[in-house]
Amino acid sequence: MAELTAPTWPQLRADLVQTFPQLYELEPNGPLVMDLGDDGWLLEIRPEGKVLCQYGVAMDEVMALMSDGTPEDLGTDEVAKQAKYFLQPTVSKYRALLLQSGFVEETEMTDEFVAITFARPVDLQNRPKVEDLVRWCRRQIGGAA
Repeated sequence: MAELTAPTWPQLRADLVQTFPQLYELEPNGPLVMDLGDDGWLLEIRPEGKVLCQYGVAMDEVMALMSDGTPEDLGTDEVAKQAKYFLQPTVSKYRALLLQSGFVEETEMTDEFVAITFARPVDLQNRPKVEDLVRWCRRQIGGAA
């Protein structure tokens, strides 16, 4: 299936950016990303055919909140646990809606950030369906039409 979707990604990406000028790339030919409102939620469209709604926090931010200005040696696991706790109130507002709409919840963690991600497969060859899903996410989470 990757062979079928790969050639359509550059064209779809160009079309989506034209339809949604808020979309931007983090890396050339990589996923398209859009801010969803002021809460810090992000929408991501990945070339392998996934749409993600995610909310995350930088590890540095969590460490700053936890250490209260004192440079403590905090373990990554402890910081990640606190980050997930920090993210829960905002994520819980949309969790049930996203899960009922076919999204699957995952936690993504790197040395830089922790994010709670809701992923849903989408057929990249069906542009109207991709656009509808982007609009739905913007309406539900971002409050935009």
